[in-house]
Amino acid sequence: MPDITYPIVIAAAKTWFRLGDIDVRMSGVHHIPRNGGALIAVNHVSYVDYLMAGYPGAEQKRLTRFMAKREVFDHPIGGPVMKSFKHISVDRSAGLASMDEACDFLKRGELVGIFPEATISRSFEIKELKTGATRIAARAGVPLIPVVLWGTQRIMTKDHPKDFSRHKTILVKVGEPLHPDGADPTGDTALLRERMVALHTEALDEYPAAEQPPGSWWLPASRGGSAPTPEEAERIDADEKRERARKRAEKRAAKKK
Repeated sequence: MPDITYPIVIAAAKTWFRLGDIDVRMSGVHHIPRNGGALIAVNHVSYVDYLMAGYPGAEQKRLTRFMAKREVFDHPIGGPVMKSFKHISVDRSAGLASMDEACDFLKRGELVGIFPEATISRSFEIKELKTGATRIAARAGVPLIPVVLWGTQRIMTKDHPKDFSRHKTILVKVGEPLHPDGADPTGDTALLRERMVALHTEALDEYPAAEQPPGSWWLPASRGGSAPTPEEAERIDADEKRERARKRAEKRAAKKK
């Protein structure tokens, strides 16, 4: 089935950024192959990361199929859109099936995107990574390409109001491919995180100082910002997870009455 909605959305996004004077600066795009399967591993700081992480592929005339949690596909509006983009639903209770589907896409020569942190980083630092990215790349026999975004959190992220105002900078940094062979997923994942941390550091160093003054909520605490530290963010994530579990339990109990 041909892609219809995906190219339209990409064109609309580019128009939005142009009209909003959003300065998208990309580097390392040449690391994205023009053909053949490849898995891109992206950091996660915003709800618009899916859009921006697809930009390097689009520059290489390719569409990226992102792995996303099943709940997004269950949404009455977002679900049909995600399906039309041919993204990959991830059921966390049946992770192997999602990995199989991602491998099938990669073996067919698709560009697939994954967020190995699994959830948005409230600290805006690189969180610990799940091993799924390296295992999928090894199984499919494709390169694993680190990508780091910076600035997207200023548009839409957890715990802060949406901000679609003009004059923002977004950095998209693509790193050199890794080639995991499956022998040491934990070690490969540590190397992937090391590469992503290095790209993240470069992004913060290169970002316009005027757009991230000390005390900014979107700036990591380690850089003088007011974002939670990684430890504080981990506690907030744990509280959020417990609250979601409580609400699910209440819903199940209500249905039984």
